[in-house]
Amino acid sequence: MSLNKVILIGNVGKDPEVRYFDENRAVANFPLATSERGYTLANGTVVPERTEWHNIVARRELVAFIEKWVRKGSSVYVEGKIRTRNYDDQNGVKRYMTEIYADRVEFYSTGRPEGATTGQSTQSASQPAQAPTYQQPVASQSPQVADSNEVDDLPF
Repeated sequence: MSLNKVILIGNVGKDPEVRYFDENRAVANFPLATSERGYTLANGTVVPERTEWHNIVARRELVAFIEKWVRKGSSVYVEGKIRTRNYDDQNGVKRYMTEIYADRVEFYSTGRPEGATTGQSTQSASQPAQAPTYQQPVASQSPQVADSNEVDDLPF
């Protein structure tokens, strides 16, 4: 058994490039940056922040979502497979390119929208027809606290 699965959370490096082909097929490409925070070791050695760039390729129903909503700077969650291809450049030198073929793309947010108290801001590629919105939860009533003089029916 084998498995080829990648999960990335990062920021889009530039607006996606969308290309259309015959029979209304399309492909979207965009770079995604993932970063590891820098830190200082116990002995004082400083390890700087490290950023990796990933080439994301999306097809089928993901293209409509990406074309409509994803922009440079968007924080996204990407699930897919690693694929490596090669080609000859203008000078005849063989080049290799590693790409992530996306199976799933969603907006990802670790913070809260301005003025919000709680909630989640996530838009899935399976829901491309509606705009990504933040929905504020309905305020719940606070639980009633029993008076300490009241006797309850609990057996313990």
